[in-house]
Amino acid sequence: MFWFMQGLCFLPAFLVIWSSSTFIVNYIIAIFRKDVDVIFPYISDTGALPPESCLFGLMTFISAFAGAATMYARYKYVEKLSEETSLVRPCLNKAALGLGMLACLGMCIVATFQETTVTRVHDAGAVLFFLTGVLYAIFQSVISHRIYPFGSSLTVCRIRTAIVGCSQSIRYVDVVGFGIHWPGPDTSVCVSLLQDYTYHLASAVSEWIVAFSFVCFFLTYIDEFKVNHCNLYLLLCLVKYGSLHFARDCCHTPPHVLPDL
Repeated sequence: MFWFMQGLCFLPAFLVIWSSSTFIVNYIIAIFRKDVDVIFPYISDTGALPPESCLFGLMTFISAFAGAATMYARYKYVEKLSEETSLVRPCLNKAALGLGMLACLGMCIVATFQETTVTRVHDAGAVLFFLTGVLYAIFQSVISHRIYPFGSSLTVCRIRTAIVGCSQSIRYVDVVGFGIHWPGPDTSVCVSLLQDYTYHLASAVSEWIVAFSFVCFFLTYIDEFKVNHCNLYLLLCLVKYGSLHFARDCCHTPPHVLPDL
């Protein structure tokens, strides 16, 4: 059995690989077509002009749906676990899911409204994505610590907290660089000749760091979702029957007499 076939780890694994490819592939195409500056353009700039804009929109849409599926699977696991252990308040888990869905909506807006056509809507979608994405990561870090040791290891919980702290602090640099020092809405020109190139570069670098910090955050989900068949059946029992005791009994039952899910 391949590693990505174990349990539900194919969800975060696909999300990590596809999201990384979305950023990297469009960047390479834009560089070869000389549509952007080589040194750290804004992510949206790499998908501003056709044909890379079409590919950027399609891949971002798929990333959004993959993210929504991964977030929902995480939500259901925490929900059923909390019903038996009361480790996490339902409102906290629902708030995290809501923030995650808003982040996915922001990604869809970014993919639909291109930077060169509807700039304000595109920027609003980007702000929605980054803001709610950081908040989602914060909420999930808190949840990870509360459900320990049922979820990830303590090391993974600390890594998630470190990723959140890094992305949150770096995001301020992006906001300052783009919101104050960027001279105009046309970001597709060669930025090397602009007076505020230093601020642009700091802002663009921080945007790439924050984007890949989200990728790294979901990367920590892979080991948590990578469960053996018994634990996978436990998770399915939790989702359907809502009983941790029943699920544990099922795990000690021969597979051929297990109830249908």
